[in-house]
Amino acid sequence: MVTGSGARPASGVTTSPASGVTTSPASGPTSSPTVGGPSRRSAAGAGDRTQTAWRLPLTVLIVGMFMSILDISIVTVALPTIQNEFGASTSDAQWVVTAYSLTEGVVVPATAWLGDRFGLSRVYNLALLGFAGGSALCGLAWSLNTLVIARVVQALLGGILPAITMAILLQIVPRDRLGAALGMYGLGAVVAPAVGPALGGYLVEYVNWRLIFFINVPISIVGTVAAILVLPSFPRRTGRRFDVLGFLTVAGGLFTLLLALSKGEDWHWTSYRILGLFVVSALCLALFVVIELEIDDPLLDLRVFRYWAYTLSLVLMSLLIVVLFVVAVYVPQFLQVAQGWGALDAGLVVLPPAVVMGLLMPITGQIYDRIGPRWPVVCGLAIAAVATYLLHTITLDTSRDHLMWLLMLQYGGFGIGMMPLFSAGLAVIPPEYNNTASAFNNVVQRTAAALGIAVFTAILTLQQAQLLAGRAALMPQSAPVPHLGPPGTPDWTGLYALYHETELRVFVSAINNVFLIMAGICALGVLGALLLRSGRAPTVPAKTISPAPPVSPPAPANGQPDDQPKLVPSVGTTSRPGLPPENS
Repeated sequence: MVTGSGARPASGVTTSPASGVTTSPASGPTSSPTVGGPSRRSAAGAGDRTQTAWRLPLTVLIVGMFMSILDISIVTVALPTIQNEFGASTSDAQWVVTAYSLTEGVVVPATAWLGDRFGLSRVYNLALLGFAGGSALCGLAWSLNTLVIARVVQALLGGILPAITMAILLQIVPRDRLGAALGMYGLGAVVAPAVGPALGGYLVEYVNWRLIFFINVPISIVGTVAAILVLPSFPRRTGRRFDVLGFLTVAGGLFTLLLALSKGEDWHWTSYRILGLFVVSALCLALFVVIELEIDDPLLDLRVFRYWAYTLSLVLMSLLIVVLFVVAVYVPQFLQVAQGWGALDAGLVVLPPAVVMGLLMPITGQIYDRIGPRWPVVCGLAIAAVATYLLHTITLDTSRDHLMWLLMLQYGGFGIGMMPLFSAGLAVIPPEYNNTASAFNNVVQRTAAALGIAVFTAILTLQQAQLLAGRAALMPQSAPVPHLGPPGTPDWTGLYALYHETELRVFVSAINNVFLIMAGICALGVLGALLLRSGRAPTVPAKTISPAPPVSPPAPANGQPDDQPKLVPSVGTTSRPGLPPENS
C-alpha cells in the first residue's frame, strides 16, 4: 500500500525508499519508528542515494552511444579520401554511409524484443563489443566492397546502441529527474554529430582515414568493461515470442524508404526504381500496422501512441530533427563550395554552436523538472526560428565569425527546447512501454533526418535550376562577348569566371530559400508547443500486483498463524512479477 504525502500509513505497513518495495504483514501489529529517529533518517538517506544513483550508469551509457553516433558524421568527411584511395566513383563511395543507415533502420525495430528477451545490460554490452569489432574490420578494409560489408557488420550491433541506451535510461532514472537525465543524454546525442566533421577532418588531413574507425576499438572496450561493472541487471521476458511477420514488414518498409531517400537524387525522383521503392515501403508499413494491432505479442506495440503527449512530442521532434540536420548539412557546404574553406575549417565553425547546445541541455532539463515542457519549448523554438530567419540573409561575403554567432543563437534555441520536448513524451509512458517507446524514438529520428535531407536536397536542386534559368533569361541575346587577343577570339576564361560567379550566387540564393523554409518550420513548431502541458510531469505508476479479495486463509499444517510479510511493488519500482533476473 502506498500512502500520499502527509498521510499516516496503515497499521503494520512499512516502506523502504531505497528498494521501492512495500512490506505488508498479513497480520499482527508492528511498531512504527519514532519520528526523527535513526530509522527515519536512514530511510531518508537511502532515498537521496536512490535519486542520484543513476548518474554514474548514465555517464557510462553516454560513452557507447556517443561513439555510435559520432561514427555516422565522422565518416562523411573521409569519403573523398576513401574514394581516391580505392579508385571509386562518388556514387559508389556514398554506399559507405548509406549501408550503415540502411542496416541501422532494419535492426532498430528489433531492439524492444532483444531488450525484453536477453536483458538490456547484456544487449548493450554485446552491441558495444560488436561495434568495436565492426570498427576494426572497417579500418582493415582493402577495397570499397569490403569496407561497405564491414560497415554493415558495424551497424548490425552498434546501430542499436542509441535505442538500448534510451531504454536503460528510462529504467534507472526516476520520472521526477527525467529532464536532468535527458539533458546529460543530449550531450552525447548532439555534440557527437558536431564533433565528427572537425575530428574527422583533422584525422584525414593530418593522420590517416583508417584511424576514424580504429579509434572506436579501445574506447568501446573500455566502455564495455565499465558497463559490466556499473550497470544493474534488468528483468527479462523469456517467454516472449519474436514477431517474425512484424519484423519483416517494418524492416522491409524502412529499408526501401531509406534507400529511396538516399538514392533519389542519383536515380532521379520520378524514375521507376524510386517510385517502386516508395510504393513497396508504403505497403510494407501499412501491413506492419495491421499485423501489430492484431497479434497478442507485437514486436512494437502501437498502443503506445494512445498517449497524446508522446505522439505530439514525436511530431514536434521530427520537425526539429529536420531543421537541425538540414542546417548541419548545408552550412558546411556553403563554407566549402561558396567560400572555399577546407573540411576541417568548416567543421570547426559548427563545433562552438554544438558546445553551446550541449551546455544548455542539462540546465533546461532541470528547468523542465520544475515547470514542465511548454514554456521552455516555446521559448527555444522561437529563438531558433529567429536565428534561422537571420541565416537566410547570408551572402558570399558573410564572415565565418558572423555565421558562427548565428549558429550559436540557433543551436542555443535548440538546446533550450529539445530536451524538455523529448522528456515531455517519455514522461507519460508506463514502464512496460519503455523499450517500445525508445525504439520508436530512434526510428522516427533517423527517418525524419533522412527525409528532411532528401526533400530539401531536391528543393535546393530545383531552386538552383530555376534561379539560374531566370538569370540567363535576363541577359539580352545581343549581349557582347568579351574578347581576348585578336578580334573575333572569345575570352573563354572571362566567360567561365562570369558563369562560375553566377553559379555561386545562385547556390547561395537557393540555400537562403531553404533556410527561410526552415524558419517557417520552427515557427510552426512554436504553435505546436503551445499544446504541451505546463507543470511537473504526472506520476506514471509501474505495474503492480492487485491485492487479492479478502478471504480467510487456510490454516497452516503446524497450526501456527502465517505471519510472514508479503512483498508488494510500490510506485516507481521497475520490477515485474514473473520475470527472471537478467543474470539468472
